[in-house]
Amino acid sequence: MNSDAFLAAQQSASAAASDNGADKATKDKPWQQNLNEIVQCPDCREFPPNLIEEFSSGDMVCASCGLVLGDRIIDTRSEWRTFANDDQNNDDPSRVGDAANPLLNGAQLETNIAFDGKDARELQRLQNKANKKNEKENKQNNTTLLAAYREISNFCDAMNISKTTQDAAKHIFKMTDDAKFFKGKPTEAVIAGCIFIACRQHGAARTFREIHALTKVPKKEIGRTFKMLEKFLQDDRNKTAPPTLSATNATELCARFCSGLRFSNSHLMARISSDLCEKSSSLKNLAGRSPLSVAAACIYMISHLMGESRTSKQIAAVAGVSDGTIKTAYRFLHQERESLIEQDWLNKGGDLDRLPVN
Repeated sequence: MNSDAFLAAQQSASAAASDNGADKATKDKPWQQNLNEIVQCPDCREFPPNLIEEFSSGDMVCASCGLVLGDRIIDTRSEWRTFANDDQNNDDPSRVGDAANPLLNGAQLETNIAFDGKDARELQRLQNKANKKNEKENKQNNTTLLAAYREISNFCDAMNISKTTQDAAKHIFKMTDDAKFFKGKPTEAVIAGCIFIACRQHGAARTFREIHALTKVPKKEIGRTFKMLEKFLQDDRNKTAPPTLSATNATELCARFCSGLRFSNSHLMARISSDLCEKSSSLKNLAGRSPLSVAAACIYMISHLMGESRTSKQIAAVAGVSDGTIKTAYRFLHQERESLIEQDWLNKGGDLDRLPVN
């Protein structure tokens, strides 16, 4: 009994000494703010929180009451499973990597044969030999394609052509390269034709003159390449290709020309000019004229009608036609002004008295 009481007294004394030492250490330690953030259920207020992350639904749920505390939880776990018996060195079989580029040649995927068995080394030697041969051929072809794609991107960026149109031009060039359709023809002419057709397919048509000013390829050569490309894309062997559109009309050019003339309301001017181009298509005197001159003449007429006049020389500099051509086409529009001008345009600030005679 005395020994038990002695042991109990000794333990209590040592516990009291340790508590005094802990209190002293706590007092000596400087105060620090607790910056830990704890997510706690507002209903249960349990501590520590009893929360469960349900990655299948992307929710964080309180396990006690079922309250959803968060959504769209990101699953940071491994995307695959590891089979230690099958994997060499217990490595995870990663399935991620760069996506295959459809604009380049080759499968861009690899298959490695493991060293397991007496014939594995011979199989790997044969595989490496075949891979080197394929890599050499694909590298040569891809070098030519990458150079062409770089030229297409540079030309399109210079003309503010969208990325979608650039990809379409690259796709057309890849199709012609795979079929060896333009074998022996200058690459610059093929690139010019691909850009011309891609712009037409995506409703951002450019004229031969604009493509010539950009690529320095003669307009006749661009025209010949365009005809050959159009026939190639309409071939039965290339039914998957997007269809080419009809010839460039003046309506498609008005928005771009109005933007270059810097009207205070370019959208309104482009819309009214496009409507006038559509109505002027019924005029016999304008039949057969270049869509450039028709679009320029319509913009010339609408600019004076709406009170934001531009001279024929200013419009000619943007449209790429002579001011005499614009005035000649405008003369026919002015003769039919009563039937062409809509009342809605006059209600938006238009005035027939502003129209010049020539």
